[in-house]
Amino acid sequence: MTDAPMSTPMEAAFTTPGLVNAHHHLYSALARGMPGPPRTPVSFAEILELVWWRLDRALDLESIRWSAMLGALEALEAGTTAIVDHHESPDAIEGSLDVVAEACATVGVRAVCAYGVSDRHGPDGARRGLAENERFLRAGGRGMVGVHAAFTCSDETLDAAAGLARDLGVGVHVHVAEDGIDEAAGARLAPRSAGDWLLAHCVHLETDAGVRGTIAHNASSNLNNAVGYAAPARFANRVALGTDGIGGGVVEEYRVAFLALRAHDVTASPEMPWRWLEAGWDLVPEARADRVTWGHAGLDRLGPGPDAPGPDGPGLDPWTVAYTPGIRPVDVEIDGELVLHGGRPTRVDPDEVRARAREEAERLWARL
Repeated sequence: MTDAPMSTPMEAAFTTPGLVNAHHHLYSALARGMPGPPRTPVSFAEILELVWWRLDRALDLESIRWSAMLGALEALEAGTTAIVDHHESPDAIEGSLDVVAEACATVGVRAVCAYGVSDRHGPDGARRGLAENERFLRAGGRGMVGVHAAFTCSDETLDAAAGLARDLGVGVHVHVAEDGIDEAAGARLAPRSAGDWLLAHCVHLETDAGVRGTIAHNASSNLNNAVGYAAPARFANRVALGTDGIGGGVVEEYRVAFLALRAHDVTASPEMPWRWLEAGWDLVPEARADRVTWGHAGLDRLGPGPDAPGPDGPGLDPWTVAYTPGIRPVDVEIDGELVLHGGRPTRVDPDEVRARAREEAERLWARL
């Protein structure tokens, strides 16, 4: 269901801290290969209605478990040691965040979980989503209060989510103006927002909207959904990188973010998207102490940059990474434990995870 980890020796080794995926949808890992929609979507709203909202309604706890296991495995194999996940499963809400967190812990990857509250299934659906966030967080789970997006939430639900986050001392993880359909998000969220919020996309957010928080830039997803270029450099907010469910690799997302920036401004250098990559450590500080040893047959010739130190030696140079596809982790150490060695996970059997995920995917697709 994904590219297998490398099977040939890597000739060079450079070390960085663990990487953070600032906005992920682990439940989407089982979407690849799913039956096509009843008709071709021609807008972002139709992509949601005909693809993603069909999928999330079909999820149960078992499919959530194996999608999270597969997504966490792929993240680890790409050098991502922490995932900030935004989950939705309207017919399997209760206990879903435990399942996601436990699956990530099994693989050995850090997770920050949130359930995306929405009124698209009525007030009771919103209430149950809020309750799942509260239950998980009060039980000691690491996470945020999730909100799908302003355009699918009433003012009452937005107030309840913001209030719950304040009470629990966490931020809100929310999609913001991903498409023009959510163009009112800035005015609605600004007075409710706080500095610890996580704002995904912000493609159609006014530069001076005043919504506080870190922006999660998802260049690959924005291109895929044809929603436009977010131009995140225009904001005063901190910017981090997320994949929005298109795999778990932050290095690949960095490369796409650079190319999207370059298409917008041919004078741009990769240092800016590299700073976006590094901003993930502000969201999950422990990942900075993780160790990822990278390899690529050509890195010994290209070499690290003088200003790119790793925690145990030379790190990866932004220019080198931007133009060197195929860089992969050799070893990954999380919280002092070697969880990837020689490109292969140590806690789980990747072949078994992929086989079980494939079986569960077929059961999930049959429910669509």
